Amino acid sequence: MKKPILLFLMLITVLGIGYVTSFLLMDVTSGSESVGRKAPEFRKDGELIFKKANDSTFQKKIDFEMADEGWEIKQGLMYRISMGESEGMVFKMPTEKLQSFWMKNTNISLDIIYLNANKKIVSIQKYASPHSEELLDSKSPAQFVVEVNAGFSDTYDLKKGDSAVF
Repeated sequence: MKKPILLFLMLITVLGIGYVTSFLLMDVTSGSESVGRKAPEFRKDGELIFKKANDSTFQKKIDFEMADEGWEIKQGLMYRISMGESEGMVFKMPTEKLQSFWMKNTNISLDIIYLNANKKIVSIQKYASPHSEELLDSKSPAQFVVEVNAGFSDTYDLKKGDSAVF
């Protein structure tokens, strides 16, 4: 009779310790769906320069992290809690076509800049709202997508037809 009770108490203790440990380790700053996740850190994979369409003058340089694998493209900037002013993420999509992005599990407001295969800006979705599941489409075929902090495209006067070099 004592053995089943002892086993039951041991099981409750182990489960309780597991629950407390997972609670202490959870990242509460990133929202409820990121329990147990650490915010990914920025990884510099290259540099990107935005240039004006009319005279190709240098507009702004950023360091970027490349997302060109399936899982990197799906995760994107999800769970990040900040990004530097001169940092961004470049997505290289498999083909040039209409693209759609959303902000699910993304904690920071972003500008989403869509580029065609020639790296010309075809559209910009400004001030995308964190955690929104609204699809933000490219409006024209795009092969590259650049995500930067919200307001970046206004600050550096980026427009359709401008280009990126990376």
